[in-house]
Amino acid sequence: MTSHAGLTATPLTAALLHGALDLEDTGRGLLPHRLPAWARRQIPDGQLALAEAQPSGVHLVFRTRATVVELDVVATKRVYPGFPPRPDGVYELLADGRPAGRATAATGDTLTVDLATGASEHAQGPVETLRFTGLPTGDKTLELWLPHDESCLLVALRTDAPVVPEPTGDAKRWVHHGSSISHGSNAGAPTAIWPALAARTGGVELVNLGFSGSALLDPFTARTIRDTPADLISLKLGINLVNTDAMRLRAFGPAVHGFLDTIREGHPDTPLLVVSPIHCPIHETTPGPSAPDVASFREGRLRYLATGDPAQVPAGKLTLTVIRAELARIVAQRAEGDPNLHHLDGLDLFGPADQAELPLPDDLHPDPAAHRRIGERFAAHAFGAGGPFAPAGR
Repeated sequence: MTSHAGLTATPLTAALLHGALDLEDTGRGLLPHRLPAWARRQIPDGQLALAEAQPSGVHLVFRTRATVVELDVVATKRVYPGFPPRPDGVYELLADGRPAGRATAATGDTLTVDLATGASEHAQGPVETLRFTGLPTGDKTLELWLPHDESCLLVALRTDAPVVPEPTGDAKRWVHHGSSISHGSNAGAPTAIWPALAARTGGVELVNLGFSGSALLDPFTARTIRDTPADLISLKLGINLVNTDAMRLRAFGPAVHGFLDTIREGHPDTPLLVVSPIHCPIHETTPGPSAPDVASFREGRLRYLATGDPAQVPAGKLTLTVIRAELARIVAQRAEGDPNLHHLDGLDLFGPADQAELPLPDDLHPDPAAHRRIGERFAAHAFGAGGPFAPAGR
């Protein structure tokens, strides 16, 4: 340990980091990853590479008597020419589970993306120091949650008292996979994404494999879940398969079976909950792909359109309605020989009545209030009495 401005530096190691599956030393800092290195070598596009390096659900956890904490980071700011600046990613500090401070990094690396062409350009930026002061005195557990939607290099951690890594203890480990909604799109803070809200209610340790635009039944994702220690597993599948127009019904069913087969190789008896898509009006009966609404660009905002033809559904094009029915059928069939496999209709989390009250602001992703609702309903279903994730005896 070394001293810096009256504080003591603690080496950043994997022992301090919860929710990440890998920690890459880039030479400029440590980059948390939510997919292991072998899986990252199989990523076919920049979308997933960007998403898995955004530390949704990832947080530093340690015991300390410190009342001052500093974290040096290099954030990556995404810039979309012609659109208003994106909000800075939020870093949240909890002390014994209670809010103890928030911070943002206003500068850092920049990733400039042209939405019209997909071209991007990366430029390096400075290190910023995030400082949290006035923390409660005495021994306590601190959780420093990293931004769910902004990647960051971890450069240094400093405190005014020694730091000891905090193990997960007896908490069960919940591995969840899903799309940008699970990733946290449009949520206001890292602890406000619906999986984090549900995990806190259920008293479990979250590993969030929600990847924006990339819940596509990729075999490497299934193998990652297979190989990751887990007490509980959930899969929220469907929307990305529609809005990328990635496959037809003929391929979808066997792909789901294969995904589940792979997970069961490593977790044959683990409670596994398959969740179908929440209500999304543009894709309920209209296939993908989704596309940005160019008219919304002129208003300085982003909305999405469904560009597929409903007349092609009988030929196998996927819609959310089709996917819900198929997932329910597959789970019912498999559950005859797999009593730990369960199904949850996504409409029970967010249905047409919820859309009328809390409309998806970009026609694709829920707002912060909807994240809270989804998290509360998932927790009640999964962790409540008789739920698939409920402790024995409940």
